[in-house]
Amino acid sequence: MTLAAASADTGDTAWLLAATALVLLMTPGLALFYGGMVRTKSVLNMLMMSFVSIALVTVVWLAGGYSLAFGDDAFAGLIGGLEHAGMAGLGPDSLHGTVPAPLFATFQLTFAIITAALISGAVADRAKFGAWLVFVPVWALLVYVPVAHWVWGPGGWILERLGALDFAGGLPVEIASGASGLALCLVLGPRLGFKKDAMRPHNLPMVMLGAGLLWFGWFGFNAGSALGANGLAAAAFLNTLAAGCTGLLGWLFVEQRRDGHPTTLGAASGAVAGLVAITPSCGSVSLLGALVVGLAAGVVCSYAVSWKFKLNYDDSLDVVGVHLVGGVIGTLLIGVFAIHSMTGGAEGLLYGGGPGQLGRQLVAVAVVAVYAFAVTYGLGKVIDKAMGLRASEEQERTGLDLTVHAETAYDHGVLGHGAPVSSSPVPSAQKVSSQA
Repeated sequence: MTLAAASADTGDTAWLLAATALVLLMTPGLALFYGGMVRTKSVLNMLMMSFVSIALVTVVWLAGGYSLAFGDDAFAGLIGGLEHAGMAGLGPDSLHGTVPAPLFATFQLTFAIITAALISGAVADRAKFGAWLVFVPVWALLVYVPVAHWVWGPGGWILERLGALDFAGGLPVEIASGASGLALCLVLGPRLGFKKDAMRPHNLPMVMLGAGLLWFGWFGFNAGSALGANGLAAAAFLNTLAAGCTGLLGWLFVEQRRDGHPTTLGAASGAVAGLVAITPSCGSVSLLGALVVGLAAGVVCSYAVSWKFKLNYDDSLDVVGVHLVGGVIGTLLIGVFAIHSMTGGAEGLLYGGGPGQLGRQLVAVAVVAVYAFAVTYGLGKVIDKAMGLRASEEQERTGLDLTVHAETAYDHGVLGHGAPVSSSPVPSAQKVSSQA
């Protein structure tokens, strides 16, 4: 914990309070985004996987996760200590820089929450809810917490020893969740009917609403990571908006050329891809760099989402194609577009920095991706053997909403004394992108 100021700066504190609320809103936004992308029989289960992650990760973070991630380094840059276990020592007068330490801890908590929730998109329609309740807190401790310490914690080896840059979470959030999603969907195997049945999003307006909430919250995610109401936060804010826009346009351009029509799902996915890619780089690149980062993510990710059909892994809602691939793009391009006026030191290839920074970014990407994949794959196998990770075939065919939660998303009660009236929408016949 940094004690660099005698008292909290009220402007910085006010901004970080708002940013923390914005990032927390991203998880309900993600729930709607994912909920609209699945079929009607799994909507509520998808919403529940995100919402329950808020509770599970919060308990783990307060108990010891924060201390292990942001406590003083305890072992060669790999993990923090337990001096703040149970949030010990984080009173209203304790500071992290110019903001109250409890606020900083809460801000970082919201990052951990959405990272865990992101993984649910890879295993939609077929994961046991009970197994998810076990997976989330253990994964948060074994994967998210160590990687967060490597990247942002005092003495973390990626930041202080390797010198790789990550402003707001390309490594611990995007790449860790994407690699973990890939591992978990390999443990589970494909959905029934994968590559045979149409699995189109059931509610595209819900997808667009979720994407809009994510975009809104992302300003807190990225600009909030400046930890102050200052010029760096403003630059990160603008970079975030710009990359989301070019990501959206890049994806639609590919759809138009490849499929003959742009789609709403493509627009939502492209915006998210651009936002994913700018997350690590928003505090390191110029506005021009942000525009290129977003465009590159929108174009590349629009192709990456179809890799699952060629490589035969069933990443249900394209966590790999968007978050892993987008995170890699944004993290690596720091080594190309980083500028001194943003970083205060490091410069990318285009600004005379040479290949060194790009090499450091590549090492960080490789280590985090391999670590997250390996630990998640092992954890998934252990849970699968201990209690079963996959829902039964009957549950999957009927739908997890009814068989697990005893609810359905589109039955709206009883009119008079008659039977329940269903308003389940007819799935759209509109051809959507390969993400469907």
